[in-house]
Amino acid sequence: MLDRLQALADRYDKLSELLCDPDVVNDSKRLREYSKEQSDLQEAYQAYTEYKSVVEQYEAAKVMQGEKLDEEMRELVKLELDELTESKERLEASIQVLLLPKDPNDDKNVIVEIRGAAGGEEAALFAGDLYRMYSRYADGQGWRTEVLDSSISDLGGFKEIVFMISGSGAYSKLKYESGAHRVQRIPTTESGGRIHTSTSTVAVMPEAEEIEVEVHENDIRIDTFCSSGPGGQSVNTTKSAVRITHLPTGIVVSCQDGKSQNSNKDKAMQVLRARIYDKLKQEEDAKYAGERKSKVGTGDRSERIRTYNFPQSRITDHRIGLTLHKLDQVLNGDLEEIISALTLEAQSELLEKGE
Repeated sequence: MLDRLQALADRYDKLSELLCDPDVVNDSKRLREYSKEQSDLQEAYQAYTEYKSVVEQYEAAKVMQGEKLDEEMRELVKLELDELTESKERLEASIQVLLLPKDPNDDKNVIVEIRGAAGGEEAALFAGDLYRMYSRYADGQGWRTEVLDSSISDLGGFKEIVFMISGSGAYSKLKYESGAHRVQRIPTTESGGRIHTSTSTVAVMPEAEEIEVEVHENDIRIDTFCSSGPGGQSVNTTKSAVRITHLPTGIVVSCQDGKSQNSNKDKAMQVLRARIYDKLKQEEDAKYAGERKSKVGTGDRSERIRTYNFPQSRITDHRIGLTLHKLDQVLNGDLEEIISALTLEAQSELLEKGE
């Protein structure tokens, strides 16, 4: 571990030199790359610097402990050693996590798709609740949310909604949200007061840049049509809505929420690249499914991950057995406790596997 940390520190110092080099300063591409690399190393570098200082103090205290001291001084040295031992162990644990391989997608924006699944109109209403939950969480993180496409149900829910969340670390926080979300409550459509169970699915995909997923013009078919509202009625007379079919994969993306055909085409291409990238990523992960199987999930939207029980104000994440009795707060965007627990579980799994 110490060899890896020293190599990391050496690289950080080298990057500091490079960022002062006039040739680099005048080269925007290299300047951006080196700045990003140093930023990624900074937390581990600072932890290592603090760790070295604590180790030096610890060794000095050990030497002092072996000297002839009066009772009061011996007790002070013992107290200092206890504190330094605690700091040393805390930093070692923190550094182990910082040295885990980083998901290259962690810093990316995300495209989120929510669909009402089992439960008809009630599932669509719950899809709307989930959209508001993620939007409010994004607001709390200082991120920006933009709807790319949506299909509104008769009662104001969403048959489907696709939106982008833009902000540093968005994928690292939201990547474990993919899966089937189950709700248990008395629907507004139920006159008998019975509790129903419905589900909505969530898919979280990292935004893919054009250089990561190249889509050739010959591989897509673009159709235009009039935007529609609840019940399928046309809401305008111009063909501003866009449907793009990616012929090699059969992936179909529609977008009608933009103000113009060009705007909808650009948004549809963003979603298309993300879906293609996600498909390739899922296929790659499937090759190593036995080795990479994780408690926190594979990202498969058919996997039931969480239950929202309204009568008991209870939310349960089935992957890690976490139950909280704060459903209102969670649906209002207070997701951090759940997300932190999922992240910690994923990190623990990597540490156990020695990765």
